Amino acid sequence: MIKRLFTITFIFFLFITPQISAQDAFQDGEWFKFRIHYGLFNASYATLKVNETNINNKPVYHVQGIGKSTGLLSLFFKVDDDYQTYIDKRTGKPYRFIRKINEGGYTKDLEINFDHQANKAYVHNRETSDRKTYSVPNNVHDMLSSFYYIRNQIDSDRLKTGDEMRLNMFIDDENIDFKLVFLGREVIKTKFGKVATLKFRPYVLAGRVFKEKESLTFWISDDKNKIPVKIEADLAVGSLDADLEAYKGLKHQFSIIMK
Repeated sequence: MIKRLFTITFIFFLFITPQISAQDAFQDGEWFKFRIHYGLFNASYATLKVNETNINNKPVYHVQGIGKSTGLLSLFFKVDDDYQTYIDKRTGKPYRFIRKINEGGYTKDLEINFDHQANKAYVHNRETSDRKTYSVPNNVHDMLSSFYYIRNQIDSDRLKTGDEMRLNMFIDDENIDFKLVFLGREVIKTKFGKVATLKFRPYVLAGRVFKEKESLTFWISDDKNKIPVKIEADLAVGSLDADLEAYKGLKHQFSIIMK
């Protein structure tokens, strides 16, 4: 159960697929830190950072997400997760995704390269040296590229309560069709002050990880940044909460209502 905890913290950001636009919500140097609680445990801190680079002579954003267990949890369940994606600076589509994790002895070391013209995902299992090819749908994303893609696509002025959105995602060896519902606007308290947010609920698979298919809720800032601010999840065993702890390098000013 716990070994899926940190994968969930990355997945919760990810959903939406309107038209392609220029990257406007984030920039080189952006950095987030999240504080994650699992039940009574201060389970971990997760970070996300953005850097400009090139891959195959194409300008990209290299995004890296790191998750590590802390406190009491780390004494009996050590977590060391590294997620990376290389996304096109214009379209937001991923070229390469890396998932290297060690969660209580459960390990995975995958590199996935995407060919969007051929609609293929080339998966290299770096633990076993196995290589496999999978067919993927148009406009497919990985777990990290999805988060950054949606931040450029959400038009909060047009969102209405009950609106449904979908995202094509490829995870490890499987195509996932996520359905997301907009629940409305809400002002929430954070360590930075009160923040106006957009509230979403993805429909997830009940059973192994989540208690019910409506067990996951998340909030993003209702400003030009679309910062992930908060998550709540009822899991099959226990509950999870994640909150934005620190940030820097934002492209736009973070809209805080009051301290």
